[in-house]
Amino acid sequence: MAIFTVVKGKNIGYDDISHRTEGDMPEEHWQKRVKGILKAELKRRHVGYKELAERLHTVGVEETDRNIANKIARGGFSAVFFVQCLQAIGCHTVHLEDA
Repeated sequence: MAIFTVVKGKNIGYDDISHRTEGDMPEEHWQKRVKGILKAELKRRHVGYKELAERLHTVGVEETDRNIANKIARGGFSAVFFVQCLQAIGCHTVHLEDA
């Protein structure tokens, strides 16, 4: 059961997992967006999952290409994994407007 309160004129719902304001995008939208950003950066650099696994290894992250494929397909990976991947492929800037 969610509990709603008004903060600065917005309805905020609290439950056991998270809070949202009216008009927020669902988490699935954000997962798709982050997944798309990572896939686009990999594609721009012509890096497949096997090569990404090898590059992650060079920065001390042990992942198989299959694990990477599963994480990216789900889109629910951590911010740490996202930044590790970007670092491994040499991506130092991400433009969110294009996503």
